[in-house]
Amino acid sequence: MSEDNILTAHGWVRGRLIHEHGKVVSIEGQPCDPADNDLPYLLPGFIDLHVHGGGGKDIMEGTPAFETITKTHVRFGTTSLLATTMTAPNEEISRVLKDVGEFCEQRPKGSARVLGVHLEGPYINPGKLGAQPNFAHTALMAEVEEYLALAPIRVITIAPEIAGHDGLIRALSARGVRMQIGHTLGSYEEGVAALAAGASSFTHLYNAMSPLHHREPGIVGAALAHAKYAELIPDLLHVHPGAIRVALRSIPCLYCVTDSTAAAGMPDGEYKLGSHTVTKCLGGVRLPDGTLAGSTLTMDQALRNLVKIGLPISEASQRLSQFPADYLGLQERGRLQPGAWADCVRLDRSLTLTAVMVEGEDIDFKNA
Repeated sequence: MSEDNILTAHGWVRGRLIHEHGKVVSIEGQPCDPADNDLPYLLPGFIDLHVHGGGGKDIMEGTPAFETITKTHVRFGTTSLLATTMTAPNEEISRVLKDVGEFCEQRPKGSARVLGVHLEGPYINPGKLGAQPNFAHTALMAEVEEYLALAPIRVITIAPEIAGHDGLIRALSARGVRMQIGHTLGSYEEGVAALAAGASSFTHLYNAMSPLHHREPGIVGAALAHAKYAELIPDLLHVHPGAIRVALRSIPCLYCVTDSTAAAGMPDGEYKLGSHTVTKCLGGVRLPDGTLAGSTLTMDQALRNLVKIGLPISEASQRLSQFPADYLGLQERGRLQPGAWADCVRLDRSLTLTAVMVEGEDIDFKNA
C-alpha cells in the first residue's frame, strides 16, 4: 500500500492507515508537513447533515430512491449523511420516515451510511418557506412522538418564534434531538431564548432567516453572537465568501452541508424537490420564481471551495467531517484514529477525489 499524507486526529502523518472489520486499527508513520512532499491526501470521509436527494432521486420518494441517493453522494466522498425531509402532509412524512428507519438498519454495498433523519419542517414559519412547500404548521408533541417511533430523527429544524415551540425545543433537546433554528422570521431575542432552551444549531445559516441589521440583529445576529454550531452551504452561491468568513470568525464549530437535491450529480434540467418541480441551470437549483431551491453542491467541491477562500486543507476537512460528527455526538466518525470507522477519502494534490472508503469498503465509484 502506498504512503499518504494522512490527516489524523492529532495532525498530519506521512504513512499508511491499517484497518480491519471496518475500523481503523492503526496509523503507521511519522508526523509531517504535506508541503514537504507530493503525496496524496487521506482525509476523514465527509459527513453531510443536510441531503434532500441526488442522482435524479428525492428523499421524499421513499425507499426506491435511497440507494441511488447514497450511491450518488459516495462518489463525491460523502461517507455518511442525514436523509433530509421536505415540509409535507403528515401522512407523507410518516411514510418516508418509516422507509428511512428501515434503510438505516443496513448499508447497501457501494453506498454511504444513512445515520438518520434531518426533519426540515413542517415546524417552520410559513412566512419564510424558502423552497419548502406550504405545509408548515405548529409542532405538536404527539405528532413528533409518532415520527420518533418511525426513524432515528437526529435533527429537527424549527422556527422558535411560533407559540409553543419553546417548550418543544426544551423537551426534545433534553432527549438528545438536535434542535436547529431555521426557516424563521424570529428576532434576535427569540433566537437567543431558543438557544437558552436547548437549540444547538442553525439551518443553512443566512438563508431563510431574519437577517442581520445593526439595530435589529435578527436570527443571523443571534447565531453570529452566540452559536457554537451552525450549518452553512459553501457553494459560493447561497452565501458570499465574505459572509462565510464572518461566520468562520464568529462560530467556533461552523460545519458545512450541501442541502443537495435530486439535481446533484446530474445534468441541467427539471427535477423534483418534495412536491415542487425545480430547475438546475447555471450551477444552481431554483423554483420558477427564481428562489434558490437547495443546491447541486457535493462535499468534495465544498472542500475545494473552502480552500479557495483561504482555509487550510486541515480546517476545511474538519468542517466537513469532525465538526458534524461532534455535533451529533459521534466519536467514531469524522476522524482518523484507532477505533474509529474506516471512512476516508483520498485526494490528489489538485484536490481531485481518487478513492473513497466506507466502513472499510473500497468504493468503486468511478464505474458506478
